[in-house]
Amino acid sequence: MKFKALVLDQSGDSVTAEVREVDERLLGEGELTIKVHYSTINYKDGMAITGTGKIVRSYPMIPGVDLAGEVVNSDFEEFSVGDLVVVTGFRMGELYPGGLSQFARVPARWAIKLPESISTRRAMEIGTAGLTSMLSILALEEHQVVPGSSVLVTGAAGGVGSTAVSLLSKLGYHVVASTGRRSEEPYLRELGASEIIDRSELSTPTQRPLLSERWHGAIDAVGGDTLSNILLQTRYGGCVASVGLAGGANFSTTVYPFLVRAVTLVGIDSVMTPLARRELAWSRLARDLDLSLLDKMVSYVSLSEVIDVARRIMKGEVRGRVVVDMDQES
Repeated sequence: MKFKALVLDQSGDSVTAEVREVDERLLGEGELTIKVHYSTINYKDGMAITGTGKIVRSYPMIPGVDLAGEVVNSDFEEFSVGDLVVVTGFRMGELYPGGLSQFARVPARWAIKLPESISTRRAMEIGTAGLTSMLSILALEEHQVVPGSSVLVTGAAGGVGSTAVSLLSKLGYHVVASTGRRSEEPYLRELGASEIIDRSELSTPTQRPLLSERWHGAIDAVGGDTLSNILLQTRYGGCVASVGLAGGANFSTTVYPFLVRAVTLVGIDSVMTPLARRELAWSRLARDLDLSLLDKMVSYVSLSEVIDVARRIMKGEVRGRVVVDMDQES
């Protein structure tokens, strides 16, 4: 069987990316073979495709942390040919071949049958970004950050941020959206943001042990000094979900937010999240996400356009979610 895939190779210290025809030898191992309908391009995919950081562990590699499609062969009794499934994370595109391919092979334990209300197209409009957003909201809820509370979302115009703003707004939270692109204010307002603040308010280092309380919770995709400032401004008993490091992997803070205000910092991992937690998150997404808003935050590209989009993602030039249609011609 021949099919098209985006393939990464390494030459010395450089990474090359090329869409080419491959065969099954480049697929992974597992009980399910899937005809991929749609994949996505996330920030992590951008890093892998551009060779930024050490994302990919062996070459050649098919990148792509997400995929949704139809089972065409199953060696596992709980899945049948024709089942529509979504697969995200599990080190796809790092250790194992990923979703930027017309076909994929994965272990059955990685796959989730899609809720009837979510098509394969919608599943990738949601993707890892949506899953991460919902996992963050579950964490906030479990730490008593309830609807009506103020929640900050950083990197709000990005994939995780856009979905988080939409979900939080629909659930009844007061959403404060932080972005470095003020031109995106109308877009974020349309998604449900109540306030817009410039990211510079949060990115300047401070030596103060605490700052004035501003929000009950936060979903932070930036890290670095931004995360430090968020913690210093979180209200008593609040919770901050850390989901990304676009602004840096290191941050410095005092223990005062934890000891004086009982703030909780929760790490959100969407890669190795247990299946039961994933199923809960997808069921909540099916119930709580306004699917009509996805049309405002999603753009579609063909497989041949992925490399260019990856470069733009790394420059911060991409809004919302980018879905790759495997049947679309360039």
